[in-house]
Amino acid sequence: MEIPMNSKSLWHENDKRHSFPILQDHISTDVTIIGAGTTGITSAYLLAKQGIKVTLIEAGKILDGTTGYTTAKVTSQHGPIYQDLLHDFGKNNAKLYYEANEEALTFIRKTVKEQNIECDLSSENALLYTTNEKNITKLIDEEKAYKTLGIDGGIVNLGSDLPFRVVKALMMRDQLQFNPVKFFAGLIPTILKNGGRIFEHTRASHVKDKNIPSVKTTAGHTIKSNYVLVSSHFPFNDQDGLYFSRLHVERSYCLAVKTRKNPPRDMYLSIDHPSRSLRYAKSETGESLLLVGGEGHKSGKNYGKTTEHYERLKQYTEENFGVEAIPFRWSAQDLKTLDNIPYIGPISSGKDNVLVATGYGKWGMSNGVAAAMILSDRLMGKKNRYSDLFDPRRSEKKKTNAATFLKENMDVGKEFIGGKLHRPNKDVDQLSIDEGAIVHYNGNKVGAYKDSKGELHLVETTCPHMGCDTSWNDAERSWDCPCHGSRFSYTGEILEGPAVKPLKQAKKDK
Repeated sequence: MEIPMNSKSLWHENDKRHSFPILQDHISTDVTIIGAGTTGITSAYLLAKQGIKVTLIEAGKILDGTTGYTTAKVTSQHGPIYQDLLHDFGKNNAKLYYEANEEALTFIRKTVKEQNIECDLSSENALLYTTNEKNITKLIDEEKAYKTLGIDGGIVNLGSDLPFRVVKALMMRDQLQFNPVKFFAGLIPTILKNGGRIFEHTRASHVKDKNIPSVKTTAGHTIKSNYVLVSSHFPFNDQDGLYFSRLHVERSYCLAVKTRKNPPRDMYLSIDHPSRSLRYAKSETGESLLLVGGEGHKSGKNYGKTTEHYERLKQYTEENFGVEAIPFRWSAQDLKTLDNIPYIGPISSGKDNVLVATGYGKWGMSNGVAAAMILSDRLMGKKNRYSDLFDPRRSEKKKTNAATFLKENMDVGKEFIGGKLHRPNKDVDQLSIDEGAIVHYNGNKVGAYKDSKGELHLVETTCPHMGCDTSWNDAERSWDCPCHGSRFSYTGEILEGPAVKPLKQAKKDK
């Protein structure tokens, strides 16, 4: 079966999202929220319910970012992390991390009932597994961490749940999965009912953080408010707090597959390499699908064809489950912090009225909701027991964090220099239909894509964020920055930040 030509998420199959206007005036509000995904919408919902005047702005369409392109596992099982959290942060903080995410799950369960949201929510177990004898010890150590922290789970015998041999599996009980677009869109009516305002296609360009901070948009309009909450995935104002040097950006891939064998009921994540993520889902017509995810790599480091990642997922699925059809395929970007705990709180020291939430490490469904709860409490003057753990201003001076910081920034330096030294090996007239590449054009190095009609689209490949050179992503037909993850369409428009300006157009022959 063929992989779809174009990327489309299962969660956008029957798209009934609200549409909202573009901001076209200067306005004021109590709280400005930048980014209408998991954290932005949940924060607006929580604050609006308390009578706080919120304005939520989104650079594109609501729920069109990572939230709409996830596997939508809602779980506190974030890989084999609790043994590391115990070692690095101690028992109390490791337990706080777990409990913050469990509270996010409780919020989702409660809200689905209160708001009568139809989002295919189901309670499932989450399992880590290995097919490699060498990785057994890691799962045994993780089970010990579960017992230390009082986590409901343990080593289990999978039997015939999966169609291949599993040598060890670790379960966390009573977790969730859902349709994220349906759930978060279900919060919108309450935001509007309580006076919240939402603007789409309204991109923030910078924040002035005086006593009354103001957000300026790329169209030149200003929003003044008492607080600003930046939930734009990668903070666009990343100079504050030096987030460009503290976040690692990865891209991973997913197929929604109609399989010959029945999909497993629970949610699975392999700790082997390459890792594989599995969960079942239903299409809008009720058809059972298996979501197969994996193939993560540093964003923008597109060695060879990125379509090969989808091909490898297809091959894995065919070998283990059989493939009848692949109706959907998509990819997403995820951010990891230096110490693997998200940054949630004031963006930097001395700027308590500008807040940030980022670095969910591929687990934004739970971490993102937890962030909204933490930040909403802060804005309402309530003490939240998780604030200190996630505070972006925390010390990250441990040797492992310093090493991660050094490696990440050395990689950025290499990409910056390597991009500038890269020489095209193709002339523009050698491009085939639906092919993109860095090419020679009139003696210059430019990014070129030839569309299905044979029309040529030329851009300068320098990322406007911090000057690294972008690379071609053939699977998504985009130009991706290997330094900080900004992405651009083949016409140069921004797909993902932190960049706030598009790629420059290269001059064409008349």
